[in-house]
Amino acid sequence: MTFSRRNVLCFAAGTALTSGLALRRAGAHHGWSWTKSGFFKLVGVITAIYVGNPHATIDVDVEGEIWRVEMAPPSRTIAAGFTQDTAKVGDEVTAIGNRSQDDKELRMKAVRIITGGKTYDVYLSRAADI
Repeated sequence: MTFSRRNVLCFAAGTALTSGLALRRAGAHHGWSWTKSGFFKLVGVITAIYVGNPHATIDVDVEGEIWRVEMAPPSRTIAAGFTQDTAKVGDEVTAIGNRSQDDKELRMKAVRIITGGKTYDVYLSRAADI
């Protein structure tokens, strides 16, 4: 099988473009760049819990609106003491962290989760500022 120089260049360009888009999407998704500065507090009832990759999440019903509360990657979330069995659907939860810069997006990144009378600091270094 032979490859022309043009085919090789097209393949290389396509790979670079795809890789660049994937990295940009990952950068927008992970980290804190998509959040507002200043802490935000959310209180509601858990409708779903997920402790897995790329990060743990809790869906929270706040007065009829479902918020997505993102936590740390699973290893860090579990190390903070929060596991899949820590809380259950229907439990009240307080999440403190940073909300999305897009006010239409019901999404936040939690630094601290409080449920069942216990506090879980999933980003310990940031929790010191709460």
